[in-house]
Amino acid sequence: MKPTAASDSRQNLSADDWAEAALDAIAVGGLDAVAVEPLARGLGVTKGSFYWHFQNRDALLRAALQLWERHQIDEILSKVDPSASPYERIVRLFKAANMSVRDGRLYLAIAAAADNPTVQAFVQRLSERWINYLDESYRALGYSDPQARQWALFAFATFMGNLQIRRDTPQMMPEGQAFTDYVKLMIKTLIPREAREQGAEEDDDHPHVVPMRRPGS
Repeated sequence: MKPTAASDSRQNLSADDWAEAALDAIAVGGLDAVAVEPLARGLGVTKGSFYWHFQNRDALLRAALQLWERHQIDEILSKVDPSASPYERIVRLFKAANMSVRDGRLYLAIAAAADNPTVQAFVQRLSERWINYLDESYRALGYSDPQARQWALFAFATFMGNLQIRRDTPQMMPEGQAFTDYVKLMIKTLIPREAREQGAEEDDDHPHVVPMRRPGS
């Protein structure tokens, strides 16, 4: 039952605040880190604030996953201009997917818990969304359905592999200009040569490659 007494913490904290705190905890300690009392302490409130918004931990976990999915779609997939050429859409998606270290850790932590039925549904839906978007873009470049699917899976696997490197051995990632060169190489590898030739000139001043940022920046 929800508390009836008004409180500053209840008024000042939204359900999304709790969900965001849960995502921060997942990024550091996985799903097991989502516990009401530690989250309440971290937010500087009592458990009453939690129960004002959620019935139980599972409800918070679901809200956190919904917020995560919304972030992924709104901040990455939805930012890619649908009117751009297929080449431009793929390049811009690679740029947008260059997540912060926190977001990368969060993605992997959630994916690692995919044996949880609730989590599995979110991971599967979002992964399919990424792969299908890439699939459509490669098909728009003129590739057959089987070829486009292969390229899409290759690109998504590369994305996941980069997240793992940044989490497990971040010191292996290059810095500065070396990182920019690494990103250029990755894009050149993931976009077929004929598509690059149709899409844009390849030089050091390519506007869709140079602005890529280093992980954590």
